[in-house]
Amino acid sequence: MALKTRQSIVDFPVMPRTFGGQPVQCLADFYREEFQKHHQCLEQHREYYSATAISQAEEALGNIIQRIEELSRRDDACEVVGQLLRQFESVTKLSSFEDPRSFN
Repeated sequence: MALKTRQSIVDFPVMPRTFGGQPVQCLADFYREEFQKHHQCLEQHREYYSATAISQAEEALGNIIQRIEELSRRDDACEVVGQLLRQFESVTKLSSFEDPRSFN
């Protein structure tokens, strides 16, 4: 069920976001890294999740990462990707594992 919610958020058509006529690549790179962190967290804690949950999460992560360039060009990219990241955060609890001292 949650997967359908994610797909409806991602599939909503919006005007593309550009900077000087070019896609905002640094935004896409940042988002990609954030989703990869969630994937790594999921892998590290695989034993605590069912095989179905892992499969569904990996499929959703793969779809999002594959479409990250497209998502990053949207005018509402920060809002949409933020919602997706919060959904993964609710599953992985990544922020509780990260060391806040590692950020400048």
